[in-house]
Amino acid sequence: MARVGVEQSLSAIQQALQEKGHEIVQLQQQGDEDGCDCCVISGQDQNVMGMQDTQQQGSVINAHGMSADEVCQQVEQRTQQQ
Repeated sequence: MARVGVEQSLSAIQQALQEKGHEIVQLQQQGDEDGCDCCVISGQDQNVMGMQDTQQQGSVINAHGMSADEVCQQVEQRTQQQ
């Protein structure tokens, strides 16, 4: 199963991913995403400063407007492609 970084505010998504057997890492500060296969963000504070540099090597999934099941499907699709 995948190691997935998830923003703290997305507790329902964290729970759904854990139920599917994924390892969850809470994204609280820069560097928490290290070693994650992908990260799930809320999209609420996306690119506030207009900066384009990224540190994440895996996929980033914007969960805005998605259900927990839809996010789980995206995680599984993207981690299978790696």
